[in-house]
Amino acid sequence: MPGKHQHFQDPEVGCCGKYFLFGFNIVFWVLGALFLAIGLWAWGEKGVLSNISALTDLGGLDPVWLFVVAGGVMSVLGFAGCVGALRENTFLLKFFSVFLGLIFFLELAAGILAFVFKDWIRDQLNLFINSNVKAYRDDIDLQNLIDFAQEYWSCCGARGPNDWNLNIYFNCTDLNPSRERCGVPFSCCVRDPAEDVLNTQCGYDIRLKLELEQQGSIYTKGCVGQFEKWLQDNLIVVAGVMVGVALLQIFGICLAQNLVSDIKAVKATWVPHGDGYKLLNKQHFEKPWLILTVFESSVGSTAPEFPSEGLA
Repeated sequence: MPGKHQHFQDPEVGCCGKYFLFGFNIVFWVLGALFLAIGLWAWGEKGVLSNISALTDLGGLDPVWLFVVAGGVMSVLGFAGCVGALRENTFLLKFFSVFLGLIFFLELAAGILAFVFKDWIRDQLNLFINSNVKAYRDDIDLQNLIDFAQEYWSCCGARGPNDWNLNIYFNCTDLNPSRERCGVPFSCCVRDPAEDVLNTQCGYDIRLKLELEQQGSIYTKGCVGQFEKWLQDNLIVVAGVMVGVALLQIFGICLAQNLVSDIKAVKATWVPHGDGYKLLNKQHFEKPWLILTVFESSVGSTAPEFPSEGLA
């Protein structure tokens, strides 16, 4: 209204969003560092750190990679979000937003491609499992991962038990001297609930029998088909988890961008003062002579122009 002073509210950084982002990312950072430490420790135990070429010697997937990659990404994101929020560093906050946004769009693209090219994904999954079947005895971590998958999904091999012919210890060739010849790993065996002790030799010579005779002793279905069936049976849960992760990522991006906007709004009220900057608050806008005092004490600074209605 004319004749009355117009009051301004000082721009400020929202404490709620700032410390929520800080708290969330410090947990994320600690978990990432823990995963990374576990991965590096596992590589140290296997002698990989002293012989880097061992990373490429393994024909299959080294599960430790999952810990190292996931831990590294989580650590970088957690550090950027945590320090960026605490120190109000716009560069780190923007890096956090862009990095998280890139991960989100990669996940979205992977989901769309997996839905559109289902047959191609199935073929690649077959090849991936078979390449790991070949390297089953080459790495203890890979061996444990395959055993877990076969027990959890009640399956054997990519398409069936005969995929174990790809492994030099389990193939049925006459030149194979292994005791495991024409067998399968114990994780392919149908467990007897009455057994207290795990029989690790239950799969020996099992593929010398007819397929009908095998069915009571081992799983005869492939892991690719069983995995697809598991996805269909748990579609709601899997979709819910994916949507939850996506919403969490979007929320993190929005929170970081909102914090960046708050920081920029506060910095917009700074004016040169001596060797640094001085913050103009609502008292300076309500009392123009305070603005003149600020600039008179500054060395070589020029007063900016303010809207006339702000000084009315």
